[in-house]
Amino acid sequence: MGSLIATPVLLILGLANLAALAVEVAAFVIALKAPPGAYTAAGKMTKGAWVGITVIAMIIGLGAAPLPGISSSGRFGGIASIAAVVAALVFMVDVRPAIKPYRGPSGGGPRGGGPRGGGPSGRGPRGGGPTAPGGW
Repeated sequence: MGSLIATPVLLILGLANLAALAVEVAAFVIALKAPPGAYTAAGKMTKGAWVGITVIAMIIGLGAAPLPGISSSGRFGGIASIAAVVAALVFMVDVRPAIKPYRGPSGGGPRGGGPRGGGPSGRGPRGGGPTAPGGW
């Protein structure tokens, strides 16, 4: 009787740990890709601080997630897992929206067009601006 209840509960907890790990990895990647100036311009902690927080959260998440060959479920659990996912969620709901305007149109940094779009210089598709030959 005990195993009939334990199996679905363990499955649900395993899926929750995998979902938490996905959020932690996403937070780490976004924190890593954003330019350092975006954090200070948005009034948040530095890039190094957020990368450090999210990498620690990701390591704890790897220890808690049931991944065969990488970790066993329960190595890190309880309060550490909760703190890790809370840290990642704080980044995702507070820091990420604040730094998003500073990441550029591609979302990955200041490359890929300036204020007028077009090429990397932001001067239209040919890079020459409105006075370029050809009637732009």
